[in-house]
Amino acid sequence: MSDIAVKGPALQSNPARGLIDSATDRLRRGEVGSLPVAIGLVVIAIVFHRLNPHFLSAENLTNLALQMAATGTIALGIVLVLLLGEIDLSAGSVSGLTAVAMTLLYVHHGWNPVFSVLAALAVGAAIGLLHGLMRTVLSMPSFVVTLAGLIGWQGLMLYLLGKEGTVNLPFDHGIATISDTWLPQAIGWLVVALLAGGHLLAGLFTRRQRVRAELAVAAPWWLAARSGGLALLLAVTVLVLNSDRGVPLTLVIFGGLVVAVDLVLRRTVFGRRIYAVGGNAEAARRAGVNVTWVRIAAFVGCSALATVGGMLAASRLVAVNQSSGGSDILLNAIAAAVIGGTSLFGGRGRAYAALLGILVIQSITNGMLLLNVDSSVRFMVTGTVLAVSVAIDSVARRGAQQ
Repeated sequence: MSDIAVKGPALQSNPARGLIDSATDRLRRGEVGSLPVAIGLVVIAIVFHRLNPHFLSAENLTNLALQMAATGTIALGIVLVLLLGEIDLSAGSVSGLTAVAMTLLYVHHGWNPVFSVLAALAVGAAIGLLHGLMRTVLSMPSFVVTLAGLIGWQGLMLYLLGKEGTVNLPFDHGIATISDTWLPQAIGWLVVALLAGGHLLAGLFTRRQRVRAELAVAAPWWLAARSGGLALLLAVTVLVLNSDRGVPLTLVIFGGLVVAVDLVLRRTVFGRRIYAVGGNAEAARRAGVNVTWVRIAAFVGCSALATVGGMLAASRLVAVNQSSGGSDILLNAIAAAVIGGTSLFGGRGRAYAALLGILVIQSITNGMLLLNVDSSVRFMVTGTVLAVSVAIDSVARRGAQQ
């Protein structure tokens, strides 16, 4: 949610009027935010719960959290390049290749698990650097660069696997245990307190800085309401998950990455430059922004996050094989970023788009699997949701330009 502006005594004495005026102004500019996605999630939950009461059970919601972490992490990287108006079609192949590299170093060469993970991250970052240089130095379209990467990196993955085809991870230790690790209940509640408290403190700190700069600020009650709403949402989530197996570590990793990327995008100079380049690259260049460096860094970040997603997928499968990073992983990651509210035209979106979008996609998938619906119907429904999301983005963009 964006801050609710308070610009004088009139609004200070009538905060509700300020809230309505601010919301109306955002809608007039075409900034619908995450509201359509939130409404869609509520509708999905109600429909599938009525069709199958098991959908909202603690066991199924825990499985849903496990299912969305890997693809959601890849979608988080896709958000970075979409904010620039670029695309990365190689994210799925990169996730598979780096997961295979990590597993081979760990299983066949006896590397320490930590060093294997770091080596895989270095490979992923190097791939992103190569893509970024090809896009900026050679002025190749990102679509072509990453399409070549999709094919080439998948081929390299198959070459590394060789005739073996599948490499299993040890079940009882190391990387495979990530997907089978659950936080103790007390730690889960501590995470809720830290996140909600940190959110409130960050809002108050930002408000204090804006007051000193004599800028419009949010009313204190609004900051408290936002943090309270977040605390309630997190508390319900932890309560449900604790009633089953607990909060899965993979969800904590994914959620932590979402928070970290959001902080980078909204609280750092680099994040502001990403939005500036995505909004108008030429204007950003004339303002002194190193557009080349920003684009390269975004591609490096995308591939690094794809690497983490590949590791989470390998941990959940307890193996890597010829289908790692394949199937519909890439398509779901891109769809999640767009459905969550990231603009395909660049310059608009949040890191939380990956979380919201993958929640929509995995909820649809999970609900239809519970109903034994054919996969063809699932693909059509997901495609429809994606088309509607892009239509909303296009209409919002057109409204903002008028």
